Amino acid sequence: MATTDRQATTLALAHALSAAERGLAVIPLSRTKLPALRSPHRPDPTGATGATGSPCHGECGLLGHGVYDASSDPVRIRELFAAAPWATGYGIACGLPPHHLIGIDLDTKTGTDSSSALRELALRHLFTIPETVVVLTPSGGRHLWLSGPPDVVVPNSAGRLAPGIDIRGAGGYLVGPGSRTEHGFYGAAPATAHLAPAPCPPSLLRLLLPPPRTHHPTPASTGQHGQGLVQFVLAAHEGQRNTRLFWAACRAYENDIGPALVDALVEAARDTGLSEREARATIASAARMTGRRP
Repeated sequence: MATTDRQATTLALAHALSAAERGLAVIPLSRTKLPALRSPHRPDPTGATGATGSPCHGECGLLGHGVYDASSDPVRIRELFAAAPWATGYGIACGLPPHHLIGIDLDTKTGTDSSSALRELALRHLFTIPETVVVLTPSGGRHLWLSGPPDVVVPNSAGRLAPGIDIRGAGGYLVGPGSRTEHGFYGAAPATAHLAPAPCPPSLLRLLLPPPRTHHPTPASTGQHGQGLVQFVLAAHEGQRNTRLFWAACRAYENDIGPALVDALVEAARDTGLSEREARATIASAARMTGRRP
């Protein structure tokens, strides 16, 4: 290992131990910002162990389970870094006690002004971002650290809040200050390094949570096929919501149940995180594509 890499590993370990003193659970990261330890189940195509066949989150006792390895125990942290001497950074697990960390990732690579988008959201929903830890990223972006309530699970999301704003919640991690990656150095903004993560404003917290899933009755005239299309949309994950909605709407119009199913499809799409405007625009596109009137 090159001397510079050894220095980066030593520095990353020191910063990781310092973060652990603040109650933050950490894991070693490689220069690619990915967990430095390879999964012990990688050869298994299912990535699973145990009698139930469910994914292993460290129950096997081996290292290499990503964020599930995260710890604030200095002995455990040294063990993790000893197993990954190539690590040049560390990740901070979100959603864990005592801080239940929520990361607001303001990106710059999308060509959007994510900081302005956050300010606009704050004005529209009447909240103020409190004084809190801010980590500066190599690309010129920022990570804002906030703490959440212990009984609320904030999911990870990318661009759902606004373009260029990603959320790191339960099951996610933030690159810790003091880490060095192939893109550069992560450092805490000087005036914020001593702060604890500030409580997430309630109005912002509500925006971070997915809308509650509710049962939307499908019009009787659409029958089982209509219900199946609605369920198909409800099962969409982030990144496939528009695609699934468009496909379902096309099938609905092709089977002459499009007009009767529009409202149910819109409500299903809203449950997955799309806005009503986005959903209706997608359905209208499907109607035009199939030669029907929206």
